Amino acid sequence: MDASLPPLRKIIHIDMDAFYASVEQRDDPSLRGLPIAVGGGGPRGVVATCSYEARKFGVRSAMPGARARRLCPDLIFVPPRFDVYRAVSGQVREIFSRFTDIIQPLSLDEAYLDVTVNKPGIASATAVAQEIRRMIREETGLTASAGVSYNKLIAKLASDQNKPDGVCVVRPNEGPAFIAAMPVRRIHGVGPVTAKRMQALGIETGADLRERDMRFLQSHFGSAADYYYRAARGQDDRPVREREGRKSVSVEDTFFDDLIEEEALVAEIERIAASLWTRIEKAGAWGRTVVLKVKFADFRIITRSRSFSAPVRSPELLAQAGRELLVAQLPLRMGARLLGLGVHNLEGEEEADQGEQLALGL
Repeated sequence: MDASLPPLRKIIHIDMDAFYASVEQRDDPSLRGLPIAVGGGGPRGVVATCSYEARKFGVRSAMPGARARRLCPDLIFVPPRFDVYRAVSGQVREIFSRFTDIIQPLSLDEAYLDVTVNKPGIASATAVAQEIRRMIREETGLTASAGVSYNKLIAKLASDQNKPDGVCVVRPNEGPAFIAAMPVRRIHGVGPVTAKRMQALGIETGADLRERDMRFLQSHFGSAADYYYRAARGQDDRPVREREGRKSVSVEDTFFDDLIEEEALVAEIERIAASLWTRIEKAGAWGRTVVLKVKFADFRIITRSRSFSAPVRSPELLAQAGRELLVAQLPLRMGARLLGLGVHNLEGEEEADQGEQLALGL
C-alpha cells in the first residue's frame, strides 16, 4: 500500500427504515400494511415521513399534506410523537455503543459508525452491521438498512441501495465503479440546483463527472470542484466524529432565474419552510429565532430575524414567520438568486440576541 495514502477505514451507515411511520405501525397493529403519513394532512400540513405502502403512490417526506392526500386518497395521517421517537432513537444508539464509541448521529434515525477497531473485535465490518441490525430488530421491533464501505460518502449511498431491511457492501476496489454508476443527483453534496446544472452540462452519472477535469469543474462549480473531483473517484477522507452541539437548522435554495415577483417569492419561502420543518422534526431541534436569508443577483446577502419567547413548534407558525419576514423586505431592489430560512437559538441554548418578538397566533 502507498504509504502516502490514508489508512482504509471500516465505516457503517445505519438508516432506520421509514422510522416515524414504522414506530407508529409497530405500536398500532391496525396501521400495519396501510399507507400512513406522520405529519399534518391539513392545508398547510407537511409529511414528516411515510410508510413504504404510501411511497408506492409517490408520497414523500417534506411533501405538503394536501398533495400527499391527492396522490393517495386512502392515506392515513398520524400525529407525530417525538418523545417516543427520541426514546427509540436512544435505544438504537445504545446498541451502537456496544460496538464502537466513534458514532456520528445525523438525526434521530441515522448515524455513521467507525468500526475499524470495534469493541467485540469482529474482523468483518459486514458482520458488525448484520449484528447491529439483528439487535435493532430484536430489541425495538424495527428494521434498519446498512451501508458498509471504506468511507462516509459511499457508506451513506450504499445504505439506500437495498432498502428496506437490507445491507449493501462496497469494498475499496469496488468504490470507483459504484460511484460511476450513480446518478449525480444522489451523490451527497450535489443538491437539486447543482444536479440540474450538471445535467445541462451533460453530466448525468458519476462516470460523466469523472470525465471532467479539475479545470472544467472549477470553471463551473468554483470552490466545490475539489469535492466533486474526489467524490467522482470514490474518495472521501472525512472522519466519523461526534457532531458538535448543533447551533441552528436551515434550508436554502438557489434559483436558475432570479425571483422578484411577490407571488413567486412567497410560494418559494413556503416551500422552503415546509422542507425546514421536516428537517427540524427529524433532528429534534426546536429553535426560538426564525432567520430569513436573501442573496441578491449581485451576490449581496441580507438576513432578517425575529424571536419568540418559546421554541417554534408549529409548521404553520414557522411558515407565517418566514412569510412576514420576507414580505417586510418587498419590493426587492433587484431579483433574489437565493432564499433561505432557518431556526437559531435552539432549545437548551441561551439566546445571545433577544431580537424582535414576533406576535403570531397559533
